[in-house]
Amino acid sequence: MSDQSPSEQRQAGLKKMSEVYGFDLPNLTDDPFFEVTVDHLFADIWNRPGLTMRDRRLLLLGVIVAQGHAEIAEIQVGAALRNGEFDADQLREIAVFLAHYVGWPAATKLDGVIRKTLAKDKKK
Repeated sequence: MSDQSPSEQRQAGLKKMSEVYGFDLPNLTDDPFFEVTVDHLFADIWNRPGLTMRDRRLLLLGVIVAQGHAEIAEIQVGAALRNGEFDADQLREIAVFLAHYVGWPAATKLDGVIRKTLAKDKKK
């Protein structure tokens, strides 16, 4: 639990969410799921010492791929590229590595997400 006031915790969570995703998100009120996400997950968990944001993103990508959530992987791959945490070669290597641990079908989905995200990035 944080030593911050609820307002400070909300601001810290919103700031970290913006850093993680690479864009600003609205401050929703009266939404319990959003409140827990911002005030706990991003204000507390993503701000803990010991792991870098890149470390956390790498772990998150592994979990997302293992659970078969390609739509969430697309958000995370795009954010990783925007934040300079991984380059194209590193992202491709993540897919190759994960294929051996979470299975070819799941890693194939990630590879497709990476290719799609890189193609969109080239068009910018």
